[in-house]
Amino acid sequence: MTVRTTRRVLVTAATLLVGALATTACGSPQDTANGGGDSAAPVKVGLVYSQSGALASYGKQYIEGFRAGLAYATDGTNKIGDRTVEVTEVDDAGDPAKAVSAAKDLIGKGHKILAGSTASGVALQVAPIAAQNKVLFISGPAATDGATGVNKYTFRSGRQSYQDVLTAKSFIGDAAGKKVVVFAQDSAFGKSNEAAVKAVIGGAGATVSSVLAPASATDFTPFASQLTAAKPDLLFVAWAGTTAPAMWQTLDQQGVLSSTTVVTGLDIRASWPTFGAAGTKISFLSHFFDGAADNPAAQAAKKAVPGGVLDLFHPDGFAAAQMIVRAVREGGDDVDKMVTALEGWSFDGIKGKMTVRAEDHALLQPMFQARLSGTGDAMKAESPKVLTPDETAPPAVAMRG
Repeated sequence: MTVRTTRRVLVTAATLLVGALATTACGSPQDTANGGGDSAAPVKVGLVYSQSGALASYGKQYIEGFRAGLAYATDGTNKIGDRTVEVTEVDDAGDPAKAVSAAKDLIGKGHKILAGSTASGVALQVAPIAAQNKVLFISGPAATDGATGVNKYTFRSGRQSYQDVLTAKSFIGDAAGKKVVVFAQDSAFGKSNEAAVKAVIGGAGATVSSVLAPASATDFTPFASQLTAAKPDLLFVAWAGTTAPAMWQTLDQQGVLSSTTVVTGLDIRASWPTFGAAGTKISFLSHFFDGAADNPAAQAAKKAVPGGVLDLFHPDGFAAAQMIVRAVREGGDDVDKMVTALEGWSFDGIKGKMTVRAEDHALLQPMFQARLSGTGDAMKAESPKVLTPDETAPPAVAMRG
């Protein structure tokens, strides 16, 4: 059985590392690792993610998905060959400094695999640590494009902002000559979305401008006034965290949602009722929602997660576990062999077919358009269109490290 050590770090950081395991396209989960290493020693995986803080709900889904994915990828044994997977969980509370401290601590204790990174700012700080120490790092829900191609040791188990924006672009058709405004938080996540909109939709001929709000903002009326005055053809909203309900309520009350086409990412299921009347006025790009895909991995995950309902970031944890299993099965304890094993690898995850692009480690994957219907807790999502991995593939970038 898996040995799971959990350390909750509240003030001084602890450890970083999320494991990801994956079955090969045609191999059995019981295949033994062939990359060398002590066949009796446990596989030590460090998961550093948000157990507390603004993104704690995302972290909860991530770890539930990871546990389900580990069971799926190992056929219920939680072993790779004869080696037990030993998982150490550390709370970084979304703080990059805590995550870096945790990563260094885990590396010092012999961990060669790190995963997690709920927040984009965390992923960007941990990635260089992984490269410096030549350990495998699989970032999680963090969507910043900067994590793609940052170095040969860094991978991702979730989507990136560029894929979100390509999905948003699918709602508006020809972007030439149109005016687009990005409303986002002044953070790594927000700026990544801003850059992606400028590159994708601006690159298709639209004029793109931005309104950035401090992450600490709680009064959104001044920003709503700016958005109304801008008179955009498309308003792209990138927002994460607990202030989202107040933000959406203000935009609705100030008439922003009825004055233009509004596109944003569909957040976790618990947030849907907070849209209120605004929910049916928004066009959603979606990373994932329960029912968006139906395949063996999704079915197994639904049975494994508490409550039997999948949500936004369950696929990220599930895929991380699949990737870790693949890396160790093929590479043993040799990190460079782990990297080689993941580069170019395709596998079937909760969302469907996923491919790790060898050139820059982008994770190519399906994305979804979504619409909400109903009210309150009875709100439902459906997907009018599923975009293929090729349709949402970000441009390849040169590996930077």
